[in-house]
Amino acid sequence: MDEKNQALGVMPLYEALKVAQSKGLDLVEISPTANPPVAKITDYGKFLYEISKREKGNQKHSKQSEVKIIRIGFSSSPHDMETRVRQAEKFLKEGHKVKIDLMLHGRENAHQDIARKKFDDLLSMFILKTKVEQGLIKQGRILSMIISATK
Repeated sequence: MDEKNQALGVMPLYEALKVAQSKGLDLVEISPTANPPVAKITDYGKFLYEISKREKGNQKHSKQSEVKIIRIGFSSSPHDMETRVRQAEKFLKEGHKVKIDLMLHGRENAHQDIARKKFDDLLSMFILKTKVEQGLIKQGRILSMIISATK
């Protein structure tokens, strides 16, 4: 193809180079895997600029997802749990993942079964459809779980 995007047809490499040099432009290989390879007569600097501009446009439209943290207590009241669920649902609607942490203090460590039930109760409060990305794990004194919204 020439600088006006008009196809010049199939030609040998030396002819294509001759045409490009006569116009003061570069011969840029567009699709090396095609048979025969596709090349374009254009300014190489302009070609690189267009590619970088296209990639920046693609990055602009992609959305970054964060992991938001919600902390609950071992003895949180049902109303506190509802408040945390509403906040987590807000994060999930924005497309973020939510990490739910429950810190165990002192004798609470001995009652991990109650803490696990607390997580089950919390998950049952969600109105949104959620999926567990990472199951319940214990990291020191903290029990945590990561959830995300299903499509």
